[in-house]
Amino acid sequence: MTRTDPGLPDLSGTVALVTGASGGIGAGIAARFAAAGAAVVLHHGRNRAAAEALAEGIRGAGGEATVLGAELTDEAACRDLVERAAAWRGRLDTLVNNAGVQPVLPLDRMTADAWRQVMDANLVSVLSCTQAAARVMPDGGSIIQIASIEGTQPAFGHAHYSASKAGLIMFARSAALEYGPRGIRVNTVSPGLIDRPRLEQDWPEGVARWHAAAPLRRLGTAQDVGDACVFLASPMAAWITGQDLAVDGGVGAHPTW
Repeated sequence: MTRTDPGLPDLSGTVALVTGASGGIGAGIAARFAAAGAAVVLHHGRNRAAAEALAEGIRGAGGEATVLGAELTDEAACRDLVERAAAWRGRLDTLVNNAGVQPVLPLDRMTADAWRQVMDANLVSVLSCTQAAARVMPDGGSIIQIASIEGTQPAFGHAHYSASKAGLIMFARSAALEYGPRGIRVNTVSPGLIDRPRLEQDWPEGVARWHAAAPLRRLGTAQDVGDACVFLASPMAAWITGQDLAVDGGVGAHPTW
């Protein structure tokens, strides 16, 4: 297909796999890849209905999409997912590792098991999917890890989450180093606070603090994250690898003293 948004780089003829595409940010990323002309593989964990609805919307707009399920904490399932994605159109150009969890738990109540669950979902799964994608990208490609601004700045109740995202940023740099000679670029995108249904009603004080701290004075959107991913997957980013792109409305520039 051709891109439906002329403001995006042209990714026609390419295939992108987005993990966790049944959720808000993942769905936004997948939709922007489709708008850029890419054929999109939508991964889901348990919510197949949401992924199918997104695929139907992409097809209705003239795009190409297919839905695949997999349990990403299973190394063999990750490998199978990537191989099926590559077999769908005979290629895989981009992998976006978006799937993950974000539980809230105070540090003094955090168990080793709770820690492992977050690391398995947010970090070990990315290792497995990244390795599998590199095997099916003989002519190079782009791998994008969705990290978080919490990978460099912690938040209360998120010790395990922040540690997993910090690890993800360094893992991407390590993968960029080792896969670069094969033409595979690896980067991270670190979103700030992304809007979702009822966020302002459920966390009014947090949203107010964000608006006060972010120079651009708004919450982020899934489209903002998707646009960053499309850029990193495109030829416009052909000499960018091992980098972390913060998509945070400038909140990282806010003084802390």
